[in-house]
Amino acid sequence: MGKIAFVFPGQGAQAVGMGKDAYDASPAARAVFERADAALGFALSRIIFEGPEDKLRQTENTQPALLTVSAALLELIAGRVRPDYVAGHSLGEYSALVAAGVLSFEDAVRAVRLRGEFMEAAVPGGQGAMAAVLGAERGALQALCEAVSAETGLVVLANVNCPGQIVVSGTAEGVRAVVERGKEAGAKRVIPLEVSGPFHSPLMQPAADRLEQVLAELTMRDAKVPVIANVTAEPVTSAEEIRGLLKRQVTAPVLWEDTVTRLVGLGVDTFVEIGSGSVLTGLIRKTDKSVTVHTVNSLAALDAALAELAP
Repeated sequence: MGKIAFVFPGQGAQAVGMGKDAYDASPAARAVFERADAALGFALSRIIFEGPEDKLRQTENTQPALLTVSAALLELIAGRVRPDYVAGHSLGEYSALVAAGVLSFEDAVRAVRLRGEFMEAAVPGGQGAMAAVLGAERGALQALCEAVSAETGLVVLANVNCPGQIVVSGTAEGVRAVVERGKEAGAKRVIPLEVSGPFHSPLMQPAADRLEQVLAELTMRDAKVPVIANVTAEPVTSAEEIRGLLKRQVTAPVLWEDTVTRLVGLGVDTFVEIGSGSVLTGLIRKTDKSVTVHTVNSLAALDAALAELAP
């Protein structure tokens, strides 16, 4: 076996009831949920397990909820399997930083709660939008976004997820124009997304500025294992460099396809997705079919992964 990367999902992977089997069966996992409730001062775990779904979907709840579930499942695998690298998709980068020892879990869960609040408040409702573009080549879509930005309204690449799947973000007018003109970039389909704001676009600058103040006060340690940063798709271990990258991440595109390609280039042949859902597993397989991917989103999935990774 080559090298192993732990990867952590971001917003969109949430589901009511996620992590409940780990909470019920494992005192170590249950302790993580209890630590989240204590750190935030309210019963986040109740929202995770009972919903309602629209409350879990609120960005300021979604972000700490997903981090908590990833951290609880990480608690169950970390002593058995050691990663050579870690990475996370957008919000998931904070889970990766907990895994790498950069942030304490409590600091991370409080930070992403505020991050969610800041992102929610950055742009008035209805003024921003996002859309998934399927089948377009990155360069052609970039050119279309630049043309639309000049003619209609700002729109940028926000999530470069895998070949043929890129999310754009920006003004409602700009995104609408990309939905209408997507075929010019070779898109087979362009699907407007139900999101509360134009994430990973320059319109999020107010959120980035507010988050910078929070990040400045956090205790960060150099990473024990390299983190592949969303913003650069390059390994980083310096706490101070990570602090700056986390601010930039709010307005910059998530280079997930590049992250996977970089990890493969660094010798990773086994990816372990830790957290709710299996979104990253699909994106990784579409980026490089040669690698092995394990999805750890339940106790049964954990047992299956450990049977192969730590027999």
